[in-house]
Amino acid sequence: MAVTSEAATAWKGSLFEGSGEVTFTSSGIGTFDVNWKARSEGSSSVTTPEELLAGAHSACFSMALSNALADNGTAPESVDTTASITFKPGTGITGSHLNVNAVVPGLDDETFQKIAADAKANCPVSQALAGIEITLEATLA
Repeated sequence: MAVTSEAATAWKGSLFEGSGEVTFTSSGIGTFDVNWKARSEGSSSVTTPEELLAGAHSACFSMALSNALADNGTAPESVDTTASITFKPGTGITGSHLNVNAVVPGLDDETFQKIAADAKANCPVSQALAGIEITLEATLA
């Protein structure tokens, strides 16, 4: 069964002076402000498309890695992933860096690295981001 998720953005004004709100309509989890200044300079109070994408990538990778580890017979106790999406004004999104720390009893680091690399390559968000460089830093705790 296919699932379609939906978000909507209402934008007012020009790119540089305007602003908008992104509403997660499928889940109803909330509405978040967006604007160019936050996107091009950073912000601690306004989100960006890249931050939203980082959330999607970190969640997708964590799910893919957890599943792959379980399929290997070494289900994880925990998987903590941070995705860092880089945006360069005038160029666009240039990369995603995944940094994962996992607790997986009974698994050696070499096998963990192989499973993590496969999860990076095959999680659906990584596949959707195939046009950018995706890097991985994986630590087995």
